[in-house]
Amino acid sequence: MDEITITTTDSLEGREIVEYRGIVSGEAIIGANVVSDIAAGIRDIVGGRSGSYEKKIATGREEATADIRAEAEELGADAVVGASFDYEEMGEGMLWVNISGTAVTTRRE
Repeated sequence: MDEITITTTDSLEGREIVEYRGIVSGEAIIGANVVSDIAAGIRDIVGGRSGSYEKKIATGREEATADIRAEAEELGADAVVGASFDYEEMGEGMLWVNISGTAVTTRRE
């Protein structure tokens, strides 16, 4: 099967949705080591941004996206529409990253 397309829109240009396969989601929990993160934060914070935390969040998005692709593929879908990320703090030093959407089968127009 080709790569699963994931989009935040409710349709795909040049493709017609022919079947809705179901809601899919992917999750990742990102942990932070307080001591090393404080040191990294002191080095990384420039203009109010922390490169080390941005990398962790990007890794969480990649892991959650890989999960949603696998779930969509298991359902026989070739795309996920209406995808949306959600982030939630789960206590000190823990961040939950979630992506959800609708798995669909499409046909080229």
